[in-house]
Amino acid sequence: MINCNGTLVTQDSNILTQNRGFLYGDAVFETVKIVNSKVLYLEDHYFRLMASMRVVRMEIPMNFTMEYLEEQLLSLTDKLSISQSARARITVYRNDGGYYLPTDNTVSFLVHATALESIYYSFNEKEYEVDLFKDFYITKQLLSSIKTTNRILNVAASIFANENALDNCLLLNDTKNVVEAIQGNLFMVIGNKLITPPVSEGCLNGVMRKQVLKSAKTIANLEVVEAVISPFELQKADELFITNVIKGIQPITKYRKKTFQSKIAQELIGKINEVVSAT
Repeated sequence: MINCNGTLVTQDSNILTQNRGFLYGDAVFETVKIVNSKVLYLEDHYFRLMASMRVVRMEIPMNFTMEYLEEQLLSLTDKLSISQSARARITVYRNDGGYYLPTDNTVSFLVHATALESIYYSFNEKEYEVDLFKDFYITKQLLSSIKTTNRILNVAASIFANENALDNCLLLNDTKNVVEAIQGNLFMVIGNKLITPPVSEGCLNGVMRKQVLKSAKTIANLEVVEAVISPFELQKADELFITNVIKGIQPITKYRKKTFQSKIAQELIGKINEVVSAT
């Protein structure tokens, strides 16, 4: 028996009381974009999920192959008739047992999906303002680079952004360097350099981050660098943008009193959409 919102119910009627992802954030996840019944960047998503499970010492089922992962994602989007363009998330959580110390390292998973408007990544020309979030900091450690369900810092930052009429916030690590945005990696253009923080700074090892780094190296006269970004350097930037696999590339137009152009972001969106077209 448990108390749920003031009503006593049997424990079996509320599966969250036995879900370690809910109780302890003991879960990892991947969010993917599906285009024409194919998972974009499937290999990158699969290997990041496997690496995340290993980092938190989950037991990987023998049948959990890349083909199996794709099948589970597409079976749902096909059933929902949204496989032409969809966002899908798979959450893998450790099975019930124990408190902080689990008694079982086997896993279960959940998949949910929603339709997207287009198979292509669009260029958003609307004003997009950001500022720093300084209430809490990301730690420079391996756990920060994987997608666990412990995202309370991102939730708090999202509330802060909403309360201050911001479109997003830039997150800092425990050495006060800029790491990433609330829901994506950060890139900065200064002159002929494209700079993004290295994963060792605590940023997510993003799938779209990898694609942007790869595409950027094909742009003539553009030097691509993974380097620490200080808050002071944001004021000197010519361009700032955020990347994730669902939105693609989101240009930042304003940070405090500084406004930015979006030339490199536009070029990169074109290159990313070429990959989508070939899917």
